[in-house]
Amino acid sequence: MAFFGKDRERSDRARDFGNDGGIGAGPTPGEAEMFEREKQRFQPEEGGGANAFLGKGSRVTGKLMFEGPVRIEGQIEGEISAQDTLTIGESAVVNAQMSGTSIIIHGRVTGDVTARKHLEIRAPGKLFGNISTPSLVIHEGVVFEGHCSMGGPEVQRIEKDRKVALFPKEERSGDSTPLKSHAELAK
Repeated sequence: MAFFGKDRERSDRARDFGNDGGIGAGPTPGEAEMFEREKQRFQPEEGGGANAFLGKGSRVTGKLMFEGPVRIEGQIEGEISAQDTLTIGESAVVNAQMSGTSIIIHGRVTGDVTARKHLEIRAPGKLFGNISTPSLVIHEGVVFEGHCSMGGPEVQRIEKDRKVALFPKEERSGDSTPLKSHAELAK
């Protein structure tokens, strides 16, 4: 896994300098453990390591597009599109429209979210916006305010084309007056 190539640089340095304990001898055992903990901490929960990572303290405005897994810990404003797993970390504050194959939210998100396969909101996550996904998991301790539409693209297309007729209270079936047909109401 590479955080913009830093892991590759670390492993190259460790191999180049050897481990004879002298100056430039590579990472100490404590540093090596720290690097490994850091690497595991930022791996997405599903699948392999992240191809991209936006750390705490980073701030991005605009349209972001990712091909592989991504983890966001910083602040984003705009639009996010991921072709793989998108993980929003606990420290993240996202004000964006998001879409991805699988999305896992631990942080704060304001905006509509579309997950093609799976959406999971884990504590202490907060989502203020509408959801569209075929599979949804909301853990205890989560805040979700918005509407949810579940189903694949085919179901969503049918629902979009469907029209609902609203009848005034006096024309509903519980009243004494007979129901009128759509043709009669259209006159």
